[in-house]
Amino acid sequence: MRALHFDRFGGPEVLRVAELPDPQCIEGTAVVAVRAASVNPSDVKNVAGVMEGTVLPRVPGRDFAGIVVDGPPQWHGAEVWGTGGDVGFSLDGSHAEYIRVPVTALARKPEALSFEEASAVGVNFVVGWLGAVEFADLGRGETVVVIGVSGGVGGAVAQIARTRGARVIGVDRFPPADGTPAAQIIDAFIPFIPESASVAEAVMEHTAGRGAEVVYDAVGGVTTAAALASLAQQGRLVVISAVGSPTVEINLPDFYHREIRMIGADSRKLDLTESAQRLTLLTPYFESGEFRPLPVAHHFGLDDGRKAYTAVADQVPGRVVIVP
Repeated sequence: MRALHFDRFGGPEVLRVAELPDPQCIEGTAVVAVRAASVNPSDVKNVAGVMEGTVLPRVPGRDFAGIVVDGPPQWHGAEVWGTGGDVGFSLDGSHAEYIRVPVTALARKPEALSFEEASAVGVNFVVGWLGAVEFADLGRGETVVVIGVSGGVGGAVAQIARTRGARVIGVDRFPPADGTPAAQIIDAFIPFIPESASVAEAVMEHTAGRGAEVVYDAVGGVTTAAALASLAQQGRLVVISAVGSPTVEINLPDFYHREIRMIGADSRKLDLTESAQRLTLLTPYFESGEFRPLPVAHHFGLDDGRKAYTAVADQVPGRVVIVP
Protein backbone atom coordinates (compact mmCIF):
# COMPACT_ATOMS: atom_id res chain seq x y z
CA MET A 1 0.00 0.00 0.00
CA ARG A 2 0.97 3.65 -0.34
CA ALA A 3 1.30 5.64 2.85
CA LEU A 4 2.82 8.77 4.31
CA HIS A 5 5.81 7.71 6.38
CA PHE A 6 8.48 9.29 8.57
CA ASP A 7 11.57 7.84 10.22
CA ARG A 8 12.87 11.02 11.85
CA PHE A 9 11.24 14.01 13.48
CA GLY A 10 10.97 17.40 11.85
CA GLY A 11 8.73 19.57 9.69
CA PRO A 12 6.48 18.32 6.89
CA GLU A 13 9.60 17.84 4.77
CA VAL A 14 10.45 14.62 6.67
CA LEU A 15 7.29 12.97 5.33
CA ARG A 16 7.55 10.81 2.24
CA VAL A 17 5.18 8.57 0.32
CA ALA A 18 6.32 4.99 0.81
CA GLU A 19 5.29 1.61 -0.58
CA LEU A 20 4.59 -0.53 2.48
CA PRO A 21 3.19 -4.06 2.86
CA ASP A 22 -0.59 -4.16 3.06
CA PRO A 23 -1.67 -4.67 6.68
CA GLN A 24 -2.68 -8.28 7.29
CA CYS A 25 -5.76 -9.21 9.26
CA ILE A 26 -4.88 -11.25 12.36
CA GLU A 27 -7.15 -12.58 15.09
CA GLY A 28 -9.10 -9.81 16.78
CA THR A 29 -8.37 -7.21 14.10
CA ALA A 30 -9.90 -5.80 10.93
CA VAL A 31 -8.45 -3.99 7.93
CA VAL A 32 -10.08 -0.76 6.78
CA ALA A 33 -9.63 0.80 3.35
CA VAL A 34 -9.21 4.47 4.19
CA ARG A 35 -11.49 6.72 2.17
CA ALA A 36 -10.56 9.95 3.97
CA ALA A 37 -8.33 10.98 6.88
CA SER A 38 -8.15 14.45 8.35
CA VAL A 39 -4.94 16.14 9.47
CA ASN A 40 -5.01 17.51 13.02
CA PRO A 41 -2.60 19.91 14.70
CA SER A 42 -1.55 16.98 16.90
CA ASP A 43 -0.52 15.07 13.76
CA VAL A 44 1.78 17.94 12.82
CA LYS A 45 3.19 18.03 16.36
CA ASN A 46 3.65 14.27 16.25
CA VAL A 47 5.80 14.46 13.12
CA ALA A 48 7.70 17.35 14.70
CA GLY A 49 8.61 15.16 17.69
CA VAL A 50 6.85 17.12 20.42
CA MET A 51 4.31 14.42 21.33
CA GLU A 52 5.09 11.61 23.74
CA GLY A 53 5.16 7.91 22.95
CA THR A 54 5.85 7.98 19.20
CA VAL A 55 7.75 4.95 17.96
CA LEU A 56 9.66 5.38 14.69
CA PRO A 57 9.40 4.59 11.85
CA ARG A 58 5.71 5.41 11.67
CA VAL A 59 2.71 6.15 9.46
CA PRO A 60 1.02 9.21 11.04
CA GLY A 61 -2.67 10.10 11.26
CA ARG A 62 -5.30 9.75 13.98
CA ASP A 63 -8.72 10.32 12.39
CA PHE A 64 -10.17 8.29 9.54
CA ALA A 65 -13.26 7.02 7.78
CA GLY A 66 -13.40 4.06 5.43
CA ILE A 67 -14.74 0.62 4.55
CA VAL A 68 -13.92 -2.67 6.26
CA VAL A 69 -12.28 -4.99 3.67
CA ASP A 70 -11.08 -7.80 5.94
CA GLY A 71 -12.08 -9.10 9.35
CA PRO A 72 -15.21 -10.64 10.87
CA PRO A 73 -17.80 -11.44 8.16
CA GLN A 74 -20.46 -9.29 9.83
CA TRP A 75 -18.25 -6.24 9.34
CA HIS A 76 -17.27 -6.80 5.69
CA GLY A 77 -18.27 -3.78 3.63
CA ALA A 78 -19.26 -1.71 6.68
CA GLU A 79 -18.61 2.02 6.55
CA VAL A 80 -16.72 2.94 9.72
CA TRP A 81 -14.97 5.87 11.35
CA GLY A 82 -12.34 6.07 14.05
CA THR A 83 -9.65 7.86 16.00
CA GLY A 84 -7.34 7.07 18.89
CA GLY A 85 -4.53 8.25 21.08
CA ASP A 86 -2.39 5.30 20.05
CA VAL A 87 -2.89 5.34 16.28
CA GLY A 88 -0.20 7.29 14.47
CA PHE A 89 2.00 7.16 17.56
CA SER A 90 2.67 3.56 18.65
CA LEU A 91 0.50 2.06 15.88
CA ASP A 92 0.60 2.94 12.20
CA GLY A 93 -1.94 5.60 11.42
CA SER A 94 -4.56 6.63 8.91
CA HIS A 95 -2.59 8.63 6.35
CA ALA A 96 -2.39 5.56 4.16
CA GLU A 97 -4.51 3.47 1.83
CA TYR A 98 -5.25 0.91 4.57
CA ILE A 99 -5.20 0.76 8.36
CA ARG A 100 -5.46 -2.22 10.71
CA VAL A 101 -7.52 -1.75 13.87
CA PRO A 102 -8.88 -3.96 16.64
CA VAL A 103 -12.35 -5.31 15.94
CA THR A 104 -13.41 -3.66 19.20
CA ALA A 105 -12.48 -0.32 17.61
CA LEU A 106 -14.95 -0.64 14.73
CA ALA A 107 -17.70 1.98 14.89
CA ARG A 108 -20.25 2.46 12.12
CA LYS A 109 -20.03 5.83 10.40
CA PRO A 110 -23.15 8.00 10.60
CA GLU A 111 -25.01 7.67 7.31
CA ALA A 112 -25.63 11.41 7.34
CA LEU A 113 -21.91 12.14 6.95
CA SER A 114 -19.70 11.67 3.92
CA PHE A 115 -16.38 9.91 4.41
CA GLU A 116 -14.58 13.26 4.34
CA GLU A 117 -16.94 14.82 6.89
CA ALA A 118 -16.70 11.78 9.17
CA SER A 119 -12.91 11.84 9.02
CA ALA A 120 -12.94 15.39 10.41
CA VAL A 121 -14.83 14.52 13.59
CA GLY A 122 -12.70 12.18 15.73
CA VAL A 123 -10.18 14.09 17.82
CA ASN A 124 -12.26 17.26 18.07
CA PHE A 125 -15.50 15.73 19.28
CA VAL A 126 -13.97 12.95 21.39
CA VAL A 127 -11.86 15.33 23.49
CA GLY A 128 -14.73 17.83 23.51
CA TRP A 129 -17.10 15.20 24.91
CA LEU A 130 -14.48 13.88 27.31
CA GLY A 131 -13.84 17.29 28.87
CA ALA A 132 -17.27 18.90 28.78
CA VAL A 133 -19.47 15.90 29.59
CA GLU A 134 -17.45 13.17 31.30
CA PHE A 135 -15.12 15.39 33.32
CA ALA A 136 -16.87 18.75 33.84
CA ASP A 137 -20.43 17.31 33.79
CA LEU A 138 -21.75 20.43 32.08
CA GLY A 139 -25.42 20.74 32.90
CA ARG A 140 -28.63 22.40 31.77
CA GLY A 141 -28.86 26.08 32.65
CA GLU A 142 -25.14 26.48 33.20
CA THR A 143 -22.90 28.88 31.29
CA VAL A 144 -19.79 27.59 29.53
CA VAL A 145 -17.03 29.80 28.16
CA VAL A 146 -15.32 28.10 25.22
CA ILE A 147 -11.84 29.52 24.65
CA GLY A 148 -10.73 28.71 21.12
CA VAL A 149 -14.33 28.53 19.90
CA SER A 150 -13.33 29.18 16.27
CA GLY A 151 -11.17 26.05 16.14
CA GLY A 152 -12.02 22.40 15.72
CA VAL A 153 -12.28 21.43 19.39
CA GLY A 154 -13.94 24.70 20.38
CA GLY A 155 -16.55 24.32 17.67
CA ALA A 156 -17.26 20.78 18.86
CA VAL A 157 -17.57 21.87 22.50
CA ALA A 158 -20.02 24.62 21.55
CA GLN A 159 -22.29 22.06 19.88
CA ILE A 160 -21.98 19.59 22.73
CA ALA A 161 -22.79 22.33 25.23
CA ARG A 162 -25.93 23.33 23.37
CA THR A 163 -27.28 19.77 23.49
CA ARG A 164 -26.61 19.80 27.24
CA GLY A 165 -28.85 22.85 27.61
CA ALA A 166 -25.99 25.21 28.46
CA ARG A 167 -25.49 28.84 27.48
CA VAL A 168 -22.37 29.24 25.32
CA ILE A 169 -19.98 32.20 25.35
CA GLY A 170 -17.22 31.95 22.74
CA VAL A 171 -13.73 33.41 23.09
CA ASP A 172 -11.09 33.54 20.37
CA ARG A 173 -8.88 35.95 18.44
CA PHE A 174 -11.49 36.08 15.68
CA PRO A 175 -15.18 35.10 15.63
CA PRO A 176 -16.19 31.74 14.14
CA ALA A 177 -16.54 31.95 10.37
CA ASP A 178 -20.00 32.56 8.96
CA GLY A 179 -21.80 29.31 8.31
CA THR A 180 -19.81 27.25 10.81
CA PRO A 181 -21.75 25.44 13.53
CA ALA A 182 -20.19 27.53 16.31
CA ALA A 183 -21.18 30.79 14.63
CA GLN A 184 -24.82 29.69 14.72
CA ILE A 185 -24.74 28.41 18.28
CA ILE A 186 -22.86 30.81 20.53
CA ASP A 187 -24.91 33.26 22.58
CA ALA A 188 -22.09 35.81 22.77
CA PHE A 189 -18.56 36.29 21.43
CA ILE A 190 -15.64 37.90 23.27
CA PRO A 191 -12.38 38.68 21.42
CA PHE A 192 -9.26 37.43 23.17
CA ILE A 193 -6.66 40.13 23.76
CA PRO A 194 -3.42 38.87 25.38
CA GLU A 195 -2.29 40.55 28.58
CA SER A 196 -5.75 42.03 29.08
CA ALA A 197 -8.46 41.51 31.67
CA SER A 198 -11.15 42.23 29.09
CA VAL A 199 -12.24 38.59 28.68
CA ALA A 200 -13.07 38.04 32.34
CA GLU A 201 -14.70 41.46 32.59
CA ALA A 202 -16.91 40.70 29.60
CA VAL A 203 -17.81 37.27 30.98
CA MET A 204 -18.92 38.91 34.22
CA GLU A 205 -21.06 41.36 32.26
CA HIS A 206 -22.72 38.50 30.39
CA THR A 207 -23.37 36.55 33.60
CA ALA A 208 -24.57 39.37 35.88
CA GLY A 209 -21.28 39.25 37.79
CA ARG A 210 -21.53 35.55 38.60
CA GLY A 211 -19.02 34.09 36.17
CA ALA A 212 -19.23 30.86 34.20
CA GLU A 213 -19.81 27.48 35.81
CA VAL A 214 -17.50 25.89 33.23
CA VAL A 215 -14.63 27.22 31.14
CA TYR A 216 -13.36 24.88 28.43
CA ASP A 217 -9.90 26.16 27.45
CA ALA A 218 -8.85 24.63 24.15
CA VAL A 219 -5.82 26.96 23.96
CA GLY A 220 -4.20 27.04 27.42
CA GLY A 221 -1.07 28.77 28.66
CA VAL A 222 -1.59 32.26 27.24
CA THR A 223 -5.30 32.04 28.11
CA THR A 224 -5.14 30.42 31.55
CA ALA A 225 -5.31 33.66 33.54
CA ALA A 226 -8.41 34.79 31.65
CA ALA A 227 -9.96 31.34 32.03
CA LEU A 228 -9.51 31.26 35.80
CA ALA A 229 -10.77 34.81 36.23
CA SER A 230 -13.92 33.97 34.25
CA LEU A 231 -15.04 31.18 36.57
CA ALA A 232 -17.90 31.35 39.03
CA GLN A 233 -17.64 30.16 42.60
CA GLN A 234 -16.96 26.39 42.46
CA GLY A 235 -16.43 26.67 38.72
CA ARG A 236 -14.71 23.97 36.65
CA LEU A 237 -11.87 24.71 34.25
CA VAL A 238 -11.09 22.10 31.57
CA VAL A 239 -7.62 22.35 29.99
CA ILE A 240 -6.52 20.34 26.95
CA SER A 241 -3.54 22.28 25.61
CA ALA A 242 -0.72 24.72 26.43
CA VAL A 243 0.25 27.45 23.98
CA GLY A 244 3.38 29.43 24.76
CA SER A 245 4.88 28.72 28.18
CA PRO A 246 3.98 25.30 29.62
CA THR A 247 3.88 26.82 33.12
CA VAL A 248 1.45 29.38 34.54
CA GLU A 249 1.08 31.27 37.82
CA ILE A 250 -2.00 30.66 39.95
CA ASN A 251 -3.11 32.74 42.92
CA LEU A 252 -3.62 29.87 45.34
CA PRO A 253 -5.67 31.69 48.01
CA ASP A 254 -8.05 32.89 45.29
CA PHE A 255 -8.11 29.35 43.87
CA TYR A 256 -9.14 27.62 47.08
CA HIS A 257 -11.35 30.40 48.44
CA ARG A 258 -13.40 30.20 45.22
CA GLU A 259 -13.28 26.36 45.40
CA ILE A 260 -12.33 26.11 41.75
CA ARG A 261 -11.61 22.79 40.06
CA MET A 262 -9.00 22.60 37.29
CA ILE A 263 -9.33 19.46 35.14
CA GLY A 264 -6.97 18.14 32.51
CA ALA A 265 -8.46 16.21 29.57
CA ASP A 266 -6.16 14.23 27.28
CA SER A 267 -7.59 12.38 24.27
CA ARG A 268 -4.24 10.61 23.90
CA LYS A 269 -5.23 8.49 26.89
CA LEU A 270 -8.10 6.98 24.89
CA ASP A 271 -7.01 4.23 22.52
CA LEU A 272 -8.82 3.20 19.34
CA THR A 273 -11.35 1.07 21.21
CA GLU A 274 -12.10 3.64 23.92
CA SER A 275 -12.44 6.36 21.29
CA ALA A 276 -14.82 4.18 19.26
CA GLN A 277 -17.07 3.92 22.30
CA ARG A 278 -17.34 7.72 22.37
CA LEU A 279 -17.93 7.93 18.62
CA THR A 280 -20.81 5.49 18.99
CA LEU A 281 -22.32 7.78 21.62
CA LEU A 282 -21.94 10.74 19.26
CA THR A 283 -23.46 9.01 16.22
CA PRO A 284 -27.15 9.77 16.97
CA TYR A 285 -26.35 13.49 17.26
CA PHE A 286 -24.79 13.49 13.80
CA GLU A 287 -27.63 11.45 12.35
CA SER A 288 -30.16 13.95 13.71
CA GLY A 289 -28.17 16.97 12.53
CA GLU A 290 -27.63 18.33 16.05
CA PHE A 291 -23.88 17.95 15.53
CA ARG A 292 -22.04 19.01 12.40
CA PRO A 293 -18.32 18.75 11.65
CA LEU A 294 -16.37 21.82 10.68
CA PRO A 295 -16.48 22.32 6.91
CA VAL A 296 -13.82 20.43 4.98
CA ALA A 297 -12.05 23.19 3.05
CA HIS A 298 -8.88 21.56 1.72
CA HIS A 299 -8.36 18.20 0.00
CA PHE A 300 -5.03 16.54 -0.71
CA GLY A 301 -3.88 13.22 -2.10
CA LEU A 302 -1.09 11.21 -0.49
CA ASP A 303 1.39 12.64 -2.99
CA ASP A 304 0.62 16.08 -1.59
CA GLY A 305 0.76 14.95 2.03
CA ARG A 306 3.50 17.43 2.86
CA LYS A 307 1.31 20.24 1.58
CA ALA A 308 -1.55 19.02 3.77
CA TYR A 309 0.64 19.11 6.86
CA THR A 310 2.00 22.52 5.92
CA ALA A 311 -1.54 23.85 5.55
CA VAL A 312 -2.45 22.70 9.07
CA ALA A 313 0.82 24.07 10.46
CA ASP A 314 -0.05 27.41 8.84
CA GLN A 315 -3.49 27.30 10.49
CA VAL A 316 -5.53 27.56 7.30
CA PRO A 317 -9.25 27.97 7.97
CA GLY A 318 -11.41 24.87 7.67
CA ARG A 319 -10.51 21.21 7.97
CA VAL A 320 -7.74 19.60 5.95
CA VAL A 321 -8.40 16.08 4.65
CA ILE A 322 -6.19 13.54 2.88
CA VAL A 323 -7.99 11.35 0.36
CA PRO A 324 -5.74 8.35 -0.44
